[in-house]
Amino acid sequence: MGGVFREVDEVAAIEAVHTALDFGINYIDVAPAYGGTRAETVLGKALEGIPRERYFLSTKVGKYTDPDNYGRDEFDYSRERIRRSLTESMQRLGVDHLDIVHLHDFDYQGQVHADAALGEGFQALEELRAEGRVGAVGAGIYAMDLWKRVLTEADVDVVLIHNHYTLCDIRLWELLPLAARRDIGVINASPFGSGLLTGREPPAWHPASEAERAIFKQAAAFCAEQGVPLPRLALQFSSQHPDVPTTMFSSASPESVRRNLAWAQEPYDPVLVAQVQRILEPVMNRQWRYSARG
Repeated sequence: MGGVFREVDEVAAIEAVHTALDFGINYIDVAPAYGGTRAETVLGKALEGIPRERYFLSTKVGKYTDPDNYGRDEFDYSRERIRRSLTESMQRLGVDHLDIVHLHDFDYQGQVHADAALGEGFQALEELRAEGRVGAVGAGIYAMDLWKRVLTEADVDVVLIHNHYTLCDIRLWELLPLAARRDIGVINASPFGSGLLTGREPPAWHPASEAERAIFKQAAAFCAEQGVPLPRLALQFSSQHPDVPTTMFSSASPESVRRNLAWAQEPYDPVLVAQVQRILEPVMNRQWRYSARG
């Protein structure tokens, strides 16, 4: 809803939220970094008049994006900034408490913010949890080595792991035992690989090269020949792991919400998955340089 992938119609985005709730989706995630607070603002409008008990809501703190230049980011994991950010987010969202707050993207810029986040950042969220303003403390990052630190060192209740259980990346398998050992909930995000598995051109900000993008086009063409759109197979594969109860997709369209829910209820063809993953082998488990931005 922040317009990160393409232009967003606000009326349609609000209808998408209502459609999701009507179809039984009860977890919504957002962040001030998405569209430079635009996503939170639009979501706040969509949630007006909706009974609070109908949904679980999470946002993020620590990363803030220039609304006029996506990818130009500010990072601040200090106690003061986290508290101020949370108050601002609640005002935009129109709520007085959040079910989860994730510390956001502290693996960016070569992990220079990691120690501040793992120290003062998480301490601030733990205090907010103790005060009752936050129901659960979470984290949302990408780097695998830092995930292993979070899952062994940080006092987190839940983690939002993106781009690590998709048709082109299955490294979530490495993290599940660590999470299970400490009873940490896992949210799987980005089933479409941040745009790589949609069958369309990925967003300009994605770090994949032209040669790498061509591999995903080849996979999409193969799926089309089999009569199964690549995004359908991607969502089915990503959302049907037996040990991961929650998979999150992004949408600002009521039609795509309905379509994705229909796809997610269909079993996928494991033979087709294996064929597609053979095509994607050159980019399988690739560590994309998302953090090069900002």
